Amino acid sequence: MGELPDWMYPPREEGWFADDLDHLPQAPRHTELIEGALVFMTSPQRSWHSRTVTALTALLEELVPEGFLAEREMTIKLDGRNRPEPDLVVATADYDPDRTWYATEDVALVVEVVSPESADRDRIVKVRKYAEAGIPYYWVIEEEGGLPVVHVFELESSTSSYAPAGIFRGRLKRPVPFPVDIDLDALVPAPKRSKRAD
Repeated sequence: MGELPDWMYPPREEGWFADDLDHLPQAPRHTELIEGALVFMTSPQRSWHSRTVTALTALLEELVPEGFLAEREMTIKLDGRNRPEPDLVVATADYDPDRTWYATEDVALVVEVVSPESADRDRIVKVRKYAEAGIPYYWVIEEEGGLPVVHVFELESSTSSYAPAGIFRGRLKRPVPFPVDIDLDALVPAPKRSKRAD
């Protein structure tokens, strides 16, 4: 195993800080910071994941009320040592063409579409971190039979943790953080059915 390139070594003993991500042009796209450690997306992105994120982003851009915006693959600065990059963010911040991250207080909803390499982070690590940062709504999208299933979580502010608010198949209809009514099965092409042997 060869040596790591110089830029991959943290600049200080405590590890990486959230602001360091803006000064790492050599880092791969979709680099996150979790507990002061760089996390890279190393596997090729599956078409199902990409199509789900793209279609949902377009739908949410149409559904968000004035004062909100929906954006894909933008980091959130949770604190000085955590800057994850969810698949989709709905925020109340103004559009800024030079933005590279959102502050937690501006984020209304975070969406993660689970892929095999991100499963533990999306289902366990980020659930805790987004809740502790005070982000009010979190959706985790899983693949089931080729179709999206959305696990919805709402922040329980007295405990700074998420409470499950439902599992949605086929249609996602929710009144918060703004009214949504989404045909989930339409987010991706219909799965091919295998032909039965005669």
